[in-house]
Amino acid sequence: MEFNLQPQKADATVVEGEGGGYYAWASITPDVVGAEIGAGIFVLHPRGFALPHYGDTRKIGYVIEGTCTMGIISPNNKEEKIIVINKGDAVPVDAGAISWWFNGGDSDVSIIFLGESSESYTPGQFDYYFLTGAMALLRGFSTEFISKMYGLNDDQSKELLEKQTNTLVIKIDKGIEMPKISNCEREEYVINLEEDSPLVDRIGLSPKLVRLEPESVLDAYSSTAHQVIYVVKGGGKVQIVWLNGARMVDEVVEEGQVFVVPKFFVVALIASHQGLDLFCVSTSPRPISKPLAGNRSAYKSLSSSVLEIALNVYAELMESLKKTQI
Repeated sequence: MEFNLQPQKADATVVEGEGGGYYAWASITPDVVGAEIGAGIFVLHPRGFALPHYGDTRKIGYVIEGTCTMGIISPNNKEEKIIVINKGDAVPVDAGAISWWFNGGDSDVSIIFLGESSESYTPGQFDYYFLTGAMALLRGFSTEFISKMYGLNDDQSKELLEKQTNTLVIKIDKGIEMPKISNCEREEYVINLEEDSPLVDRIGLSPKLVRLEPESVLDAYSSTAHQVIYVVKGGGKVQIVWLNGARMVDEVVEEGQVFVVPKFFVVALIASHQGLDLFCVSTSPRPISKPLAGNRSAYKSLSSSVLEIALNVYAELMESLKKTQI
């Protein structure tokens, strides 16, 4: 079995215009031991507006920079909720949830979306369905159907279908007012990365933010779920090991790259002199991590006699190994 687990930057421009763009990882491993992983990054320029749409996958958006307003209609709710989200916020987006995004500030907004795409028609990608614009779902219907469904005449139906010619992102003139105040509680729609959030059970995914100090190490560990990881800031080195001690990845990682760690593979990272910030999403709401170093590692837990025999080393080396696991 072959895996493409190399860290890589977005390699596909899905849409790009005056208001911003959406970029995807088209060559990311489409099938990781039966679970499809997806990643995409959304950039909104000042006054950029992402037209209402919904997707067929579960994902979590993390605000890399900026502040924007998000409108969302959950699949089982007809009420539009408006949330102001800021740098560092993590927002779950259910499959089928209708959303729009607006940057009312003076600087760019960047949001990375990571998730599990097994329900997508395009393996390894997030498919989107548009309510308006050049690829709107309504454009697939004839004016006869549109007229009957909405009580319009032919001219009105044609205008409804053809007036908006942009695909996803437009730029709104400053004179146009957009919603800019939240009408709901933030904790209902924004995941607290510092605490245990009930939103992870609803979305079926689990996010975390990892920050490494310059030249520090993230000890080797495995997880019971697949992980898709985005390098938010800084850089470093990553090694990923599979069955029989096979090293699958030994690469330098840098800001803007994504890499995947399949479940039960073991991963470790060393930060560069710049430090290293990672945003990670697991394909389970409650993944269990298994460290191979540190105070919770198996080497710390195993009895001294068992470990000495299993490693076939002198007692002094075995004791030194145990002392470092703190």
